[in-house]
Amino acid sequence: MNNYRIVIDPGHGGEDPGASGNGIIEKNLTLDISKYMYDRFKELGIPVYITRTTDETISPTERVKRILNAYGNNKNVIVVSNHINAGGGDGAEVIYALRNKSTLSNKILNSLAKAGQNIREAYQRRLPSNTSKDYYFIHRNTGNTEPVLVEYGFLDSKGDDVEQLKNNAEKYANAVVDAILDYIGYGTGTNYTVQKGDSLWSIANKYKVSVEDLKNANNLTSNLLNVGQTLKIPTESKPVTGDYSVYIVQKGDSLYNIAKKYNLSVDELIKYNNLSSTNLEVGQQLLIPTNESKINTYTVKSGDSLYSIAKKYGISVDELKKANGLTTNNLSLGQKLVIPEVKGEIGYVVKAGDSLYSIAKKYGISVDELKKTNGLTTNTLTVGQELVIPETSKSRTYTVKSGDSLYSIADKFGVSVSNLKKVNNLTSNLLSIGQILVIPKWNKML
Repeated sequence: MNNYRIVIDPGHGGEDPGASGNGIIEKNLTLDISKYMYDRFKELGIPVYITRTTDETISPTERVKRILNAYGNNKNVIVVSNHINAGGGDGAEVIYALRNKSTLSNKILNSLAKAGQNIREAYQRRLPSNTSKDYYFIHRNTGNTEPVLVEYGFLDSKGDDVEQLKNNAEKYANAVVDAILDYIGYGTGTNYTVQKGDSLWSIANKYKVSVEDLKNANNLTSNLLNVGQTLKIPTESKPVTGDYSVYIVQKGDSLYNIAKKYNLSVDELIKYNNLSSTNLEVGQQLLIPTNESKINTYTVKSGDSLYSIAKKYGISVDELKKANGLTTNNLSLGQKLVIPEVKGEIGYVVKAGDSLYSIAKKYGISVDELKKTNGLTTNTLTVGQELVIPETSKSRTYTVKSGDSLYSIADKFGVSVSNLKKVNNLTSNLLSIGQILVIPKWNKML
């Protein structure tokens, strides 16, 4: 970011009200806009100063003094002087100093346009008595800094400017913040504006980063967010991929007991969340990989063989050996094996009353397909026996996520709740995060 510093200047103030009209007083609105911008930069950890925080009268000399005293006479200091126009026009405009290029001003205008405001132009204005000097003192007397005077709209306009200024002032302020962030290269231009309903976890998941890295990048000490808040999306974070649920740390939790609860190792939990320490805070959000995204492992037990384990998971012995780098068929008790993912297949545990026919019918496949997939030579089943179900055009799976309900899942896939419960042998409407449900393609298949 080249050590950029930001100075925000709410135009007018105190005995100088600025322009007024249609229930808007310039000095009040510029202060609201400026304080909002100040908070955004502060949250992002960017050095920022504001020339006034109250309805205070500031002379031009004192205003310039405060600007230059904040971070010195430095070209890496950006000064944003906020104003509201008058004169019956329409839209926003930005005036920049003679010593500067139009790059920042154009970025601001483009960002305001994306926020829904009409725009006029970015331009320079010269002093009539000496055209080598800037017209505005905020440009003329601020040394080597880069000042921009932003006029957000016309408060005496007969068009829609007035209502836009009343309703969208914070939105426009945020647009200017985004433009400056882009200009200074903050987060390589990767920023996100918080929307209603957002959480740190949902934003982290959207950009495939950890919640911890997102908090660290924005100097956040809590999980609270404000609508309109600008967040830097860390690009240096190790991407988090796959499908995840979220777990909120409770009092007494440790990485060990959370990992154990979700059948993960502590190392896996640290890796998935890019944690730098094992310390946890109550309320902290952790990403928990679902069964679809985590590595499936099996611990060898007495009586196991490569053949029996491969059969159990519906894979070949060669696939199992290749996944684990095995050159022989020898196994040892307690040995951990990686089970390679079997695309298009799901597991089923035989229950009392089940038959090959009823299971095959449930999943829309033939008895022969079911027997062939599992290497069965008879129709005999035992309670607790694990079967591999080949996925067909009539069967799909869904992993339950935070906020899901049977109704929302059924609605998502166009099936009824009763059929969804029947397919999955559910006796209640309760679901758990990470639970895998079978989704029938058509209601009529049942």
